[in-house]
Amino acid sequence: MTRTLLQSTASRKAATVTFSRCITPRALHVMSEETHPPAVQHMAQHVLDQLQEHRSRCSASIRPAPLFVGVQGPQGSGKTFLTSRLSAHLSSPPHALSVAVLSIDDLYLPHSGLKRLAESHPHNILFQGRGQPGTHDVPLGTSVLKSLKRINNPDAQTVDIPFFDKSLFNGEGDRASHGETVKGPVDVVVLEGWCVGFFPTSKELVEERWKERVPTLQPDTFDMKTFVSVDDVLAVNEQIKRYVEWWEALDTFIQIKGPSSAQLSIIYKWRLQQEHNMKAKNGGKGMTNDQVKTFVDRYIPGYVFFGDGVTKGLSGCEGTETEQLPPWIGRGLSVTIGDDRELLQTSHF
Repeated sequence: MTRTLLQSTASRKAATVTFSRCITPRALHVMSEETHPPAVQHMAQHVLDQLQEHRSRCSASIRPAPLFVGVQGPQGSGKTFLTSRLSAHLSSPPHALSVAVLSIDDLYLPHSGLKRLAESHPHNILFQGRGQPGTHDVPLGTSVLKSLKRINNPDAQTVDIPFFDKSLFNGEGDRASHGETVKGPVDVVVLEGWCVGFFPTSKELVEERWKERVPTLQPDTFDMKTFVSVDDVLAVNEQIKRYVEWWEALDTFIQIKGPSSAQLSIIYKWRLQQEHNMKAKNGGKGMTNDQVKTFVDRYIPGYVFFGDGVTKGLSGCEGTETEQLPPWIGRGLSVTIGDDRELLQTSHF
């Protein structure tokens, strides 16, 4: 199934493929008149600057591979919305770029694989359901990313991007039989997700952080030591090692985050707002407030132990160099937003 309009990310959190050459002139005119949020304007300018540099490093006689952009942000921050608007901005005049957006959520293991993972770690709540590193199909993601890297080659084939349907199996989800089809040439590929750019660390650093109070989180909001064990976290750490090959494909990066004084606490507020807005539109179907809190709880260890990998990379993992910076260092954009998701500031890293 081939999709050619900006529809998917706005209506569902899934892979989106947009090709400006397939959009009608009238549609492009409408998009060009849209007022994009200030954060999107900064994100778009960053991508345009990086695309220019990317192309300048390639031979003028061949069409370069797409620019690969990583986008990371916590639950409720609006990263999927911002990414869809970023894609619309870049696809509209005067840029008229071909943009493909891939959500890490569409790379989950099929339902059977998620069940096997949960059964093999019965006491680890982090693996009881999708979400954490380890619940994705890493070989599938590697294959898709490699194919997208080659999509501008003269002999390249179309690339099938999977779609994970979260409504199946009573909300547990499963991989759908049909996803998206991408046909080259493509200018920009965006990989977005809550843990994109998270790197593994050493056992010693995990154990050290385990002893510390969780930063930027009110003590009565989440108790790490009653929620998970250090072994649970180390099991996720082992899984993240397999994701590094995904991050090596990225040329540049955009990180969306809350104010420094409340980076973790604000995730609960944002995610609860999202759930309330959804329930107001669908007749009240969704999670209770307590269920939303439990949902966010499962992700807090990821931010605490692995989130700084976006700017620090590998930190003393066994069998690796003591320090290995991410490939996008020097080409990263940090977007800080406030309580109401308004733009506070941007910086580069």
